[in-house]
Amino acid sequence: MILRGVGLSVRYPGAPRAALDRVTCDVMPGRLLAVVGPNGSGKSTLLRALLGLVDLEDGAVSLKGRPLATWRRAEIATVLGVVSQREEVLFPLGVEETVLMARYARLGPLAPAGPADRAAVRSALERCDAWSLRQRRTETLSGGEWQRVRVARALAQEPEALLLDEPTVALDVRHEMEVFELVRALTEGGLGALVITHHLNLAARYADALLLLDQGRTVAHGAPREVLREDILSSVFGWPVAVAPWRDGSPQLVPLRPGETPTR
Repeated sequence: MILRGVGLSVRYPGAPRAALDRVTCDVMPGRLLAVVGPNGSGKSTLLRALLGLVDLEDGAVSLKGRPLATWRRAEIATVLGVVSQREEVLFPLGVEETVLMARYARLGPLAPAGPADRAAVRSALERCDAWSLRQRRTETLSGGEWQRVRVARALAQEPEALLLDEPTVALDVRHEMEVFELVRALTEGGLGALVITHHLNLAARYADALLLLDQGRTVAHGAPREVLREDILSSVFGWPVAVAPWRDGSPQLVPLRPGETPTR
């Protein structure tokens, strides 16, 4: 086990209900967990709870068997690579320099980068189809290009697990697929991964397990075919859907128009 959250509950000040209510999830080597659910269901709060960025009302988080609170932030960065949903660029830098910053958790703030660090940066950028952007400045990038650089920066840490909050935002179809293909390949190489996504069909094809949240609570947790069921999804999302297996056996859903019924 790389990262474990047990019975996690979070309540923001003044909120009428808990943002997270007794949610449990594990990030394990060689497995991809996709966290899905409607807007406001608690997905991003779960990620912040797993990273120790919000106070817990209840529950506990452990990293590699140790309570998360006993880890220094720099130590955490050598184990977990994180791509947050939003990031404000305060000081635009070159792309290669931006990705190289991920190595400082291993180097320390004053140590110079060496050949191994440069190699890790190049490998990460190439994996994300962003090596050609290396000489650009971050303020010149499109939304999709910037997202690919952010994923590369997390990979350059050479972490044991990746935590990604909506990593395919602003990406076109090709790069959406490439991000999921990349994460899947990394997990098959032993990396653990947690991906928060609204792409239910891609999650079903690539993830080993899905965690479906609604109003801060776990609705379903298990293999994609156990979670992506018409009755569950129609109830959670408040909209009728049809679900049918794709060629690989993964469930794929189609939102229905008013009056439509699933075809059999």
